[in-house]
Amino acid sequence: MKILSIQSAVAYGHVGNSAAVFPLQRIGVEVLPVYTVNFSNHTGYGAWRGPLISPDDVREVVLGIEERGAFPQIDAVLSGYQGGEGIADVILETVERVKAANPQAVYSCDPVMGNAKSGCFVAPAIPVLLKDRVVPAADIITPNQFELGFLTDTEPDTLESTLASVELVRATGPRTVLVTSVERPDREDGTIEMLAVDDTGAWLIQTPYIPMKANGSGDVTAALFTAHYRRTGDLADALARTTSSVFDLLTNTHASGERELQLVESQEAYANPQMQFKPTRVS
Repeated sequence: MKILSIQSAVAYGHVGNSAAVFPLQRIGVEVLPVYTVNFSNHTGYGAWRGPLISPDDVREVVLGIEERGAFPQIDAVLSGYQGGEGIADVILETVERVKAANPQAVYSCDPVMGNAKSGCFVAPAIPVLLKDRVVPAADIITPNQFELGFLTDTEPDTLESTLASVELVRATGPRTVLVTSVERPDREDGTIEMLAVDDTGAWLIQTPYIPMKANGSGDVTAALFTAHYRRTGDLADALARTTSSVFDLLTNTHASGERELQLVESQEAYANPQMQFKPTRVS
């Protein structure tokens, strides 16, 4: 399997491609990483160094990959945080050309906008751009519950309302939706859930809640889910494998006391997930 991943990169720590690439490689995926920024560290520190990469430069890197004849071999295009409107144009152009070269290829978009605790943390134009142009072009999306609400002009909280919001966004284009950070009021105390939906049905999975902020964990989740689902087409299995790997990654990170994901130290969790959580079919 080959995935073309267009995302940010950092030297210190793990977000964007610096979070997604290694777990994908560890499960046997060939990754073609294209960087949209090359920062010293993620911006959550409040200070960072390094360049934003212009859309024209990103486009040139993609063109060079295309000229090597790689596009017919690409199984998925993956994108995450989009810093500016120009990057979205490059991504959508790339998806169109990859699909022309390989009609079986899919586009997986993590529509990063914000979360329920901090609200939107991207430029004001980005959520509208994602909603109107990017998400409709995707085959797979991996929003959190907050982002799902923005994409559908709803406020999902219960399982029923979250499922209804998923159906609204599926009607715009993407047939497969993974909703992360699902927090419904009637769940067990100290837990958090993920919900996955495609044409075959919907599956919910629950884990203990780990009380920490883990920058980059969403990038790992989107990458692993995309790869597992693209490889097998089995929604419940992809959900279970992704959940197991990410939970162990977060457990190891929390135990370490470090701020950054313990990505390398947790590599066995990607290669051989424990499958300790079982998804439940909910529709």
